[in-house]
Amino acid sequence: MTDALALARDLIRCPSITPKDEGAQALLARTLGGLGFTCTDLPFGDVQNLFARRGTDGPHLCFAGHTDVVPVGDEQSWSHSPFGGAVADGKLYGRGAADMKGNIAAFIAATAAFVHNHPDHKGSISLLITGDEEGPAVNGTVRVLDWMAKNGHTPDVCIVGEPSNPKEMGDEIKIGRRGSLSGTLTVRGKQGHVAYPHLADNPVPKLAHYLVALSDTVLDAGSAHFPASSLQVTNVDIGNKAENVIPARATATFNVRFNDRWDFETLENKIRSILDRVGPDYDIEFRRGAHVFITAPGEWTGLVRQAVTDITGKTPVMSTAGGTSDARFVSQYCPVVECGLINETIHQVDEHVRITDLETLTAIYGRVLEKYFLG
Repeated sequence: MTDALALARDLIRCPSITPKDEGAQALLARTLGGLGFTCTDLPFGDVQNLFARRGTDGPHLCFAGHTDVVPVGDEQSWSHSPFGGAVADGKLYGRGAADMKGNIAAFIAATAAFVHNHPDHKGSISLLITGDEEGPAVNGTVRVLDWMAKNGHTPDVCIVGEPSNPKEMGDEIKIGRRGSLSGTLTVRGKQGHVAYPHLADNPVPKLAHYLVALSDTVLDAGSAHFPASSLQVTNVDIGNKAENVIPARATATFNVRFNDRWDFETLENKIRSILDRVGPDYDIEFRRGAHVFITAPGEWTGLVRQAVTDITGKTPVMSTAGGTSDARFVSQYCPVVECGLINETIHQVDEHVRITDLETLTAIYGRVLEKYFLG
């Protein structure tokens, strides 16, 4: 049967910095083919994607994840080669160990054991694996989900194997994520000499008033499953290197992480209303990122939560914290929960996971399969 540690090491040794694949998905296809999965390569643009399914009827459980990883940063700062898959002091080191090649390996190992013990189980198990999660997320999960829907592969439930625990296994599962909206605010003036301000129009003080208004506004007090929405100014750019020149324009960028009290349109309208109260002399450009989503607590979230408790003895918090993930796309098709390893070292130098945690996650996924397919 498939060993999670061995598979995770082999995956790490594929230097699949987004959007490159470097053999990672071919390795998965060979492994899954040996377990009776039908594997379909789904390249879109420069992104490799893989869909694999075992079984044809329902119920249908899908595991979603990504084989692409972020760059390693300063390779000389790593204690072990970032693509070596080194094991030391009870830990597996390498880029993607936690985010999320280790999670993929654990799911496949759990599936291998389940299939071995229950070869005639009812329903279907599938994997949606993309190489575009750490990148633009345009030619990956979104495109594969559309293909799945058009070809009769839409799952009934899904686990995204993102590393969901802050410190210890059993801390959290994620049942939703906040939305993300960015904006660029521009205030225009008239350039001039600082000694003759009456002949110019300085946009900087005006911009400051707008930013104070945005920063001081309480958007909401949170909701049942989300914290309060937060608007943060991320950059101010005057573009002026001369100390004796009043600039012609001033810009600022901001990002809002918002809860389910908002959607893109209502939030954009709210921001415009805040700015309008200060004055009309501005331009605003919005960039819509991730939409907010929630899988309401119910049968699927309860099943995954109980599986975690059965293995770890802990009752995980059902969280909506963190950044964005491809679960936002899956949520438009079926109930989705994120459940995986510890996220403490993701995207860092010396990214690693404890081998015992890899074993624990394999057991959790195995318990999910048992509870879902065997009752």
